[in-house]
Amino acid sequence: MSFAKTNGSNAYRQIAAHGGVAEADPHKLILMLLDGALQRIAQARGCAQNGASVDATLHLQRAIAIVDELRACLDLSRGEIAANLDNLYEYISRQLLVAMVPSKRAHLPHLAALLGEIRSAWAAIAPDARQAGQPAAPAPGGVAGGRPLAAPLPAAAPAARAPGVGRY
Repeated sequence: MSFAKTNGSNAYRQIAAHGGVAEADPHKLILMLLDGALQRIAQARGCAQNGASVDATLHLQRAIAIVDELRACLDLSRGEIAANLDNLYEYISRQLLVAMVPSKRAHLPHLAALLGEIRSAWAAIAPDARQAGQPAAPAPGGVAGGRPLAAPLPAAAPAARAPGVGRY
């Protein structure tokens, strides 16, 4: 039993998401990753509530992979905010791993709230502060000196990825 819809609109959403990735700037890509993690946590909660424990675990695995990717994109040389985000992403990832045990899923709303706060702060970054080379004060979303604390995601060819990697 799967919590996800298995109809044409689901395929349309996947195509739209892939198109959005191709056209997105690094700032937008981080927002898309945060949205993906939040969606996977919501799907895991829905599956768990409907008794689909295996599907819930699969969604949690995908959420962990996304959070780990967010963590890997951080440029830790950018200062304290990047280091704090690294610690927070590590905490979220560990708690998602704990939530793989069906009786330990009570913290999922808290983890979603944490990611939601990060997403809100990231979305609030002014467009002019996103431009590299323009000085700006550090913002709660992770921009210091006008440059994002997260490095741009590398553009990897689909054939270069291992099977199943990159499927969030």
